[in-house]
Amino acid sequence: MMRRILIISSFILLTFKTYADEGMWLPMLLKELNEKDMKTMGMKISASDIYDINKSSMKDAVVLFGRGCTGELISNEGLLLTNHHCGFGEIQDHSSLEHDYLKDGFWASDRSKELTNPGLTVTFIVRMENVTAKVVKDLQGVTDEAMRESLVAQKATEIAKEATAGTSYDAVVKPFYNGNEYYLIVMEIFKDIRLVGAPPSSIGNFGKDMDNWSWPRHTGDFSMFRIYANKDNKPAEYSPDNVPYKPKHHFPISLKGLKEKDFTMVYGFPARTNEYLTSYAVEQLVTKINPMKVDLRGKRLDVFNKYMLADREIFIKYADKYSGVSNYHKKWAGETRGLKKADAVAKKKTMEMLFDNRVSNETKFVGYLGLLDKIGKLYKELEKVQPEYDLYAEALLTVEIFRQANSLKALADLKPEDFSTKKGTDVITNLKSSSTEFYKNYHAPLDQDILVEMIKNYLKYSNEDSYPTAFKGFSASSTEEELKAEAEKLFQTSVIDNGEIVMKWLENPDTSVISKIKNDVAFQAASFYFNKFKTNVQKEFTAINAQLIPLNRQYMEALRVVLPEKKYNPDANQTLRVAFGKTEGYKPNDATSYNWFTTADGILEKNNTGHIDYSIEPRMFELLKNKDYGRYADKDGTLHTCFAASNHTTGGNSGSPVLNAKGHLIGTNFDRNWEGTMSDIYYDINQVRNIVVDVRYTLWVIDKYAGAGHLIKEMTIIE
Repeated sequence: MMRRILIISSFILLTFKTYADEGMWLPMLLKELNEKDMKTMGMKISASDIYDINKSSMKDAVVLFGRGCTGELISNEGLLLTNHHCGFGEIQDHSSLEHDYLKDGFWASDRSKELTNPGLTVTFIVRMENVTAKVVKDLQGVTDEAMRESLVAQKATEIAKEATAGTSYDAVVKPFYNGNEYYLIVMEIFKDIRLVGAPPSSIGNFGKDMDNWSWPRHTGDFSMFRIYANKDNKPAEYSPDNVPYKPKHHFPISLKGLKEKDFTMVYGFPARTNEYLTSYAVEQLVTKINPMKVDLRGKRLDVFNKYMLADREIFIKYADKYSGVSNYHKKWAGETRGLKKADAVAKKKTMEMLFDNRVSNETKFVGYLGLLDKIGKLYKELEKVQPEYDLYAEALLTVEIFRQANSLKALADLKPEDFSTKKGTDVITNLKSSSTEFYKNYHAPLDQDILVEMIKNYLKYSNEDSYPTAFKGFSASSTEEELKAEAEKLFQTSVIDNGEIVMKWLENPDTSVISKIKNDVAFQAASFYFNKFKTNVQKEFTAINAQLIPLNRQYMEALRVVLPEKKYNPDANQTLRVAFGKTEGYKPNDATSYNWFTTADGILEKNNTGHIDYSIEPRMFELLKNKDYGRYADKDGTLHTCFAASNHTTGGNSGSPVLNAKGHLIGTNFDRNWEGTMSDIYYDINQVRNIVVDVRYTLWVIDKYAGAGHLIKEMTIIE
């Protein structure tokens, strides 16, 4: 019997290997866990060059850009490089019909022309520290999950406060390994960030939807900002007296290029992965969740396209929204395809078989008996409520008038005596700010069409059979014409789509305004769906997940104990990480092979197809046709535009520096290949590739196309 178990285990382990270049690793643990592998793959620097709290290191040139991207310092004057799509919101905010920076690009001729961006921040990591022992010491015997979360939050706040006492730093304690470990992260946050340069969207978003989440790519997906500080080089709110920040480290830029299979490294802030989901969760994702969400987003994109292609002003208003919807529409489709192609569900089941095998046959693991069965039963329950949960977010809340109505609920819930209090003042102030932004980029006819599509699909997917009483046309038996009539009626009757009226309400709010809000039909419809969601869906969804949280935490603990032959990187949680791999192409299908890099010749080839996503400006066309690449050409005389590598990345790694074996900047990470999007769930070296703008193409655009050579002079260039 024991021999049979060993044979089974050996067979299963063939599908349960850890690739050297799999994972998003904590920089403070590189020496212990990864330095040997990285040097074997070709790295020429040390782990302390990458992360050190006692001297300047590469971590001091990597920032969390805004709330969800990465950026890198490329000069001693605070010059920062990130993706075009990361800076897109700021570029859009500064754009108008008169100054269409989305279409024409923007380049500050000198520092006085750099554009301010209120609310934009960049965050440096000062240090990280494992504080697990401090956090969990009072958790022994605590079985109530809500109580556990409360105690953890309380202790985390105490630790963060203690760590920053007497400093200008911020700090947070974050869970890792599903709450089995906790790390303190001390940060320095800068608030005066100015737009320096951005190519036109025909370069920065070349290929648009056609090429998104795809390879080969030819996109110059970059933008440039500058960090400003006070005269002491410390963070400060915007002031004309602020000066360019002097970083502790900035990345030298290599023009030497790469060879196939060269070592590469990505340093950044990956947002979210779920690599340790069970087969139950992944199967549900592949068969139920993703297909519905892809369908819903596709319907929204159809409406966006109808209006945006007809009117440039609407295009500018909705460009950022479109990008966000489109991005995950294609991502989820690719993720599903990749998981199926990798046979991820079956491979996870195989690994779980090995896990159960060991747990059943070794008495030291008796505490984990039946763990997977418990998780499986809960996912069976979740399968009933998950679609309704996703429908609320992906259908109902995508109707903008509903979303705005929900935000006005904060005002509608005020009591008469609240208007003269801080509570009331704060509500009004916040609503004025959010509503100004909302109506600036809102077009009611487009939203009306979205309402029709989303209600139609809500009725298609939902098991619910009750609808807003004011709109009998919103029912399972409704025809499309009836839905259109009901949507038109809602928009004609409601005033929440009218920014002028709502902003007047907010200027002089009183009890009559509250009454008007509560009697508005859009508010009533939004409230109906919100209450139904809260009562019928959220409660059950939350209850099931409350049971899954401790089981998933225990499963993560168990994996590391029962299957110690694998190295376990913690799931991404928007903390500083290092991924490493090699430049290499891949084979997406039978008889199809992709090279690891692209050249500027491909831009002209795509442009010649005549597809609107491959449009380029006449000046760009002439420059490329003449092949004036200068110092930015590769040894073969071509201009490399992008390259692919096997670094393990995800959302949040957008804008991350991609570095060579010596720690020199060679590119800016901006995407993954379509099949590789499944690496958030399951990594397969045969099909996962991150996609990078070659830094030589970036510099060529800045220098040759934009004529912004003054920016090149700031940089440290290695020929």
